[in-house]
Amino acid sequence: MGRRSEVTLLLLQLLAVASCCAMAVTGYREREIGGEEEVRGTTASPFKLEKSEQVVKTEGGEVRVVRGFGSSSKWGGGGPVSPMHIGFIFMEPKTLFIPQYLDSSLILFVHRGDVRVGWIYKDGLAERQLKMGDIIHIPAGSTFYMVNAGEGQRLQIICSIDTSDSMDFSPYQSFFIGGGMYPTSVVAGFDMGTLSTAFNVTEEEVQAILGSQTGGPIVLLTGEAAERIDRRRRKGLLEFHDEEEEDGWWTWRKLLTGILGGGFGDRNRGKKRPVRSPDPYNVYDRDPDFRNDYGWSLALDEHDYHPLKHSDIGVYVVNLTAGSMMAPHVNPRATEYGVVLGGSGEVHVVSPNGTGAMKAEVAEGDVFWIPRYFPFCQVASRSGPLEFFGFTTSARRNRPQFLVGASSILTAMMGPELAAGFGVSEEQLRDVVDAQREATILPSRPWPPVRREGKTPVNR
Repeated sequence: MGRRSEVTLLLLQLLAVASCCAMAVTGYREREIGGEEEVRGTTASPFKLEKSEQVVKTEGGEVRVVRGFGSSSKWGGGGPVSPMHIGFIFMEPKTLFIPQYLDSSLILFVHRGDVRVGWIYKDGLAERQLKMGDIIHIPAGSTFYMVNAGEGQRLQIICSIDTSDSMDFSPYQSFFIGGGMYPTSVVAGFDMGTLSTAFNVTEEEVQAILGSQTGGPIVLLTGEAAERIDRRRRKGLLEFHDEEEEDGWWTWRKLLTGILGGGFGDRNRGKKRPVRSPDPYNVYDRDPDFRNDYGWSLALDEHDYHPLKHSDIGVYVVNLTAGSMMAPHVNPRATEYGVVLGGSGEVHVVSPNGTGAMKAEVAEGDVFWIPRYFPFCQVASRSGPLEFFGFTTSARRNRPQFLVGASSILTAMMGPELAAGFGVSEEQLRDVVDAQREATILPSRPWPPVRREGKTPVNR
């Protein structure tokens, strides 16, 4: 790769950043039942991501994707890094997201509801029942399905979409295993003679299972299919077995067995037994990494949940009380993507040249991103708490550098060198830096400002 190629790559990266910063953007909004999609007004906020794309829409649910942005290099790496997208999956009660695999790996986070997820793990079928707060990793190329078997709860999942193995510029590419007329199963691409030989059945039997599905990627479960899945739910994961099912009709479970070969079928013949796979991790079942009177925060990395290592993605959750602030800080290791789960507030981002890059209001459903190295903070509105969840582009332990507060780098570096850097006396600098006794999550500022004894308030 010569000098000209390096210059070309640099120009492409600069164009991508410029187009991002010029974008008028909004967050996603879940479509109201029976109504139109609701989207709040647009503002020129370069680090609030653009309106989501609808990539799946059926009677049973929808999938929307908010595209992220790549970067030129990673910690310790030299090449360009593919963007991470943020996906939103909505499934109505008694629905199935039919078996498929993707060219991108997923980290699923259950925001609302319960879901049963099955996926191929080490050549066997693993299943897990997930509840609100659970996360789980689905590798790229691993066939999976999801079932919302609940009676009245609409399922909402937020997921990271790692595009490092992606084939093109679409958010992701699905390869449907289950399917028929819509969507089309990838199995149907082979001619009937080949499939008849591979399955060891007649062409008519193959045609019967490849021409029936018309409900789309997310299908409503009705009739006998709903009854069988409900019986499995009541019986327990991978414990239900019915000889009539094995002998009487072809299901997508049989189809998986045929496609994946004899080992999979033999292993699951008779009573189905679960494959040993990583358990889900619930972000609400562990103690926060930090907590005080003004909020709490936690971060998961590969040391907490080792499947994160495979995608090199971290997870975090922050909850701020009304009016409180996540202190201004810098992430030296990773880019951060955030989704507001509840409440409202503001996100502030600072450019490398010391000017404000963004000060944007955010509310439930909004998506924002913070480039690596850029200083930022989040502030909850005075009307109520702000909770946000997100992903980072590194599974290694992130050590945020706080710029303000009792544990800030200003406190750690306090001395004549730092004071000279600001062009003030050490006493004057220490008086300002030491005024904040809290760390990490800071209390709201009283309004109107309270004059400190013997001090003149600084106009802001």
